[in-house]
Amino acid sequence: MGERDTAGFKTPTPLWLDCHDDAFAILLAAHHPRLKLLGVSTVHGNASLAHTTANAGSILTAVGAQHIPYYAGAAKPLCREAVHAPNIHGASGLDGTSLLPEASVPPVKDGNAILAMRNALLGQPASRPWLVATGALTNIALLFATFPEAAEHIAGLSIMGGAIGDGFTDAPLGHVKGEGQRIGNHTPWAEFNIYCDPEAAQSVFSNPVLAPKTTLIPLDLTHTVLATKAVQENLLYGSSDARGKGASNVRKVFHDLLVFYAHTYADVFGISAGPPLHDPLAVAVVLFDIGAEELAFDDRDGERFNVEIVTDGKHSDWDAERGQVGRTMIWESNGPKVRIPHGLDVGRFWDVIEECLQRVDRLLALKN
Repeated sequence: MGERDTAGFKTPTPLWLDCHDDAFAILLAAHHPRLKLLGVSTVHGNASLAHTTANAGSILTAVGAQHIPYYAGAAKPLCREAVHAPNIHGASGLDGTSLLPEASVPPVKDGNAILAMRNALLGQPASRPWLVATGALTNIALLFATFPEAAEHIAGLSIMGGAIGDGFTDAPLGHVKGEGQRIGNHTPWAEFNIYCDPEAAQSVFSNPVLAPKTTLIPLDLTHTVLATKAVQENLLYGSSDARGKGASNVRKVFHDLLVFYAHTYADVFGISAGPPLHDPLAVAVVLFDIGAEELAFDDRDGERFNVEIVTDGKHSDWDAERGQVGRTMIWESNGPKVRIPHGLDVGRFWDVIEECLQRVDRLLALKN
């Protein structure tokens, strides 16, 4: 990944989204006019693969993007048992709303998610497609291990995951009662996506072809983007004119999800200003890179880092067994390594989300 690509500005940038049912990431990837969502693959994480896949299908239907193919990927990490986060996302992985429709189209059953990802990416011109990962990195690691030519072919890889700490940003990372301040959101040291499959994450970050194409969006950045009550209300109604008419169903869905996360983040992490919005930032940084949005990310004029993931330790509730497994370690690099932004234009980011919701409202109004 070099200088921002302003060539082909009017041609939508193709991307593939690998996720564990990330609603706002799907919204942005499916409805930004400068992006072309090729497909979605799901992975274990917030909930079981069955739940994350069903949720992804429901979200695609809710936002009028049921034409996008979606595939069930890996149900467990490369060499560990799967872990889930019902205390944050609920048992289904997407609790908090009763308004999500059932998927109108089932997941693709006659194809392999990794092969579908490979074919979709390599079916685009070289150095054009992006891969965005907002869940555990199992599918991503399998893709590049099985098809190393994909690493050469893509324009970029954007990952939501990891937590740096040590004042990387001024954002509060939260605290858990009885544990005090912490770096991670699943253990005191580890962010959940990386913790789920640390071996997969390490294989991705240690790939010398991928490193200069990779952007990491850690908790340190996502916790600067809080869905405050004002943000929640703005997303529910969109404009002052809409308040008298009532909110659309799709806006109620996204509002319900934010309210649910607001309660869990306040209860679990003591962050009461509003829940951080993690996953769509990994999509939004693609817009910055292709020059399609005045949505600035601060990478300190090209600052790059070596990234290493701690793989020693078990998935366990016991500190002595778990250690710091899943912790994201970084150090500065003079060479072509991973980009980790320190900040972004938060106000403009929320504007972009609102614009996507407006497109969905118009689309669904036409269908009805």
